[in-house]
Amino acid sequence: MARSRGYVLEYHKVMAKQDFDVLRAANGLVAAAYLDQRTLDRRTKELIFIVSLTVMRASRGHIQSHIKVALDLGLTPREILEAIEISLPEAGVVAFQAGFEAWREVVGAEGLEPTVDAFQGGAGADA
Repeated sequence: MARSRGYVLEYHKVMAKQDFDVLRAANGLVAAAYLDQRTLDRRTKELIFIVSLTVMRASRGHIQSHIKVALDLGLTPREILEAIEISLPEAGVVAFQAGFEAWREVVGAEGLEPTVDAFQGGAGADA
């Protein structure tokens, strides 16, 4: 799994030890829908995965695993950000912020400081 996906999640490790048969069955579905070469290329599939995980409010680590794979496949940080931004109109700012924070941490994106006095909200606060 780790070799074909390029990442491994904590639950994969636990399932490998606790119920390998179900993990193998679930991995077969993932392979058919995501890993096997069909019409869409892997880069496109990674962007779709990143957006769908953002919209579903998946864990930061799960989103980040796909961001890292996307970067390894040659996608730029900007291309990944544009994909995450697609979540705004459909899932709203809260879902977007979760994907954005995952992206920001992976790529090390920095912001600009305001030139006027302004309240500084917490992580993910509206600008």
